[in-house]
Amino acid sequence: MKIQKILFLIFFSIVIISCNDSDDKEPIKKEEPPIEDMSGFAKGADVSWLTEMEAENVPFYNSAGEEMECMSLLKSMGMNSIRLRVWVNPVDGWCNKTDLLVKAKRANDLGMRVMVDFHYSDSWADPAKQNKPAAWEDLSFDDLCLAVAEHTTEVLTALKNWDITPEWVQVGNETGNGMLWDDGKADTNMAQYATLNNYGYDAVKAVFPDAKVIVHIQEGDKNNKFRWIFDGLKNNGGKWDAIGMSLYPEPDTWQTMNDNLISNVNDMISRYGSDIVICEVGMNWDEEDDAYDFLSDLISRTETIDKCLGVFYWEPQSYGGWKQYTKGAFDETGYPTKAMDAFE
Repeated sequence: MKIQKILFLIFFSIVIISCNDSDDKEPIKKEEPPIEDMSGFAKGADVSWLTEMEAENVPFYNSAGEEMECMSLLKSMGMNSIRLRVWVNPVDGWCNKTDLLVKAKRANDLGMRVMVDFHYSDSWADPAKQNKPAAWEDLSFDDLCLAVAEHTTEVLTALKNWDITPEWVQVGNETGNGMLWDDGKADTNMAQYATLNNYGYDAVKAVFPDAKVIVHIQEGDKNNKFRWIFDGLKNNGGKWDAIGMSLYPEPDTWQTMNDNLISNVNDMISRYGSDIVICEVGMNWDEEDDAYDFLSDLISRTETIDKCLGVFYWEPQSYGGWKQYTKGAFDETGYPTKAMDAFE
C-alpha cells in the first residue's frame, strides 16, 4: 500500500507541475467581433431632453415595433455621436452638470462620440437671449470671465473623472451676437465677447487639450453674419478650432439654404482655415419626405468636404407635442420617421 501511495503522489506531482508550466504559454485567443469604427464623419443628434422624457415614461420604438432605449435606437439607425447641452443652475435641474453626466456616460458606454454644448445660462441661450445665470448677474467683468472658466472646468473635470472624453466642446450656443449680455454682447463690445470666449476656450484646453472648441452661430446659410462675428473675434484675439452652424429650412427653401450653407462652409474654411460642424438641423416631423431629401443632400455634400466634421439633428426624439416642439424626426406614436433614414 505504501508503494502505491508513493507512486500516486509522484504521478499527482507530475500532473501539477505540467499544469503550472502550461500557465506560461499563450492562451488560446477567442475570435473577437470586429470593433465598430465610430471615427470619421459625425452623424449625430442632440438628445438633451432625453432623461426628462424618460421621467415622463415617453417610449421609443424601432421600425419592427420593439421598444428601445433611445440612444441605442439612434445608433442602430446610423448615428455615431451625441450632443448635450449644459446649463449652470436650471430651476428644475434638467441639463445641469449631473444630468449631463448621466446622459454622457450612456453615450460613452455605447461607444458614441460626445459634444458638450455650454449655454452659460440657467436656461436657453439663443439668438434672442443670452441671459447670465442668476448667480453671475452682479459680477464684475473680470469675475464674470473667471466664472466662465470655473464652470467650464468644473463640468469637464467631472466628465474626465468618469473617463468620458468629449470630442467637441461648444463655448456658447448660437452666439451670433455674443453671449452673457450685456457684457459680452458682440455688437456693443466685441472685445469683451472675445475675452469671455477665450476664457471658455482656455478652460476646455486645460482639461481636454485635444477637444475641438466650437464657436456656434445660427443661420448657417447667412455668410455675412458669419464673416461679421468671426472677423470680429479674429480682430480681437478670439480663439476657436471649429465653426458651428445651425440650419432650419422649410420644404420650399431647403435647396437654396443648403446651397448657401455649402458656399458659406467653403468660405469659412478658406477665410479662417477652420473645421466646420453642422451642430443643429431640423424640419417639421410631418414633412418627412422633404426632411429626408434635405438631410440626404446636406450629409452627402458636407461629407465630401475634408474639413466639415459632421451633422447633428436637434432633438429628433421629441414627438407628440413634447414641449410644443414640432421639428423632431419621430412620429406621434414614437416611431422614427423617414427623415432618420438619411443618417444610415
